[in-house]
Amino acid sequence: MMYQVDEKDKVIELKDVPQSSVGSPLPVVLSNEYKTLLAYLLQDEPNWNNPTAEDFEKSGEPIAIVEFKNRRSLMFGSPNDEAFHGHPLANRGLHSYGFFEVENSSWIRKLERMNSVHEYHKPEHFEKYKHFVFAFHDSTFECVAESFQISIHESSLESILSEIQKKLFN
Repeated sequence: MMYQVDEKDKVIELKDVPQSSVGSPLPVVLSNEYKTLLAYLLQDEPNWNNPTAEDFEKSGEPIAIVEFKNRRSLMFGSPNDEAFHGHPLANRGLHSYGFFEVENSSWIRKLERMNSVHEYHKPEHFEKYKHFVFAFHDSTFECVAESFQISIHESSLESILSEIQKKLFN
């Protein structure tokens, strides 16, 4: 479910997030109701045009793991880099292969309005949330959460998935 933006949404590029591979970052998302983890290959790896199962087993690849704290909502999928100009925030500075925070997010405001039917709804509970966008080669990950933390690993995507699963349930 994509959101509609208005004049309040402001895109801020996050310069300190490690650059994903521009060829094939192979992002993986694992999530439950309490925690969301995003893993992707960093730019230091070779540019793969058509990744195979063997590529997931290569060891020693630089991989970022992003852990989102108190995630409220997420989207993962379209648009890819070739259709990114169709994203509702593309004309606000959002671009492919970048990482962003959206201030005054329409999506967060929509989530707050949806929750307003709850008997004990408090709008101020939504003030702690931030809207993050991670734009990859073939997909885009968006998340509403309080914050995120990044760790860098050298491993294969296959073995890092086991580590991510453990983090998800601890």
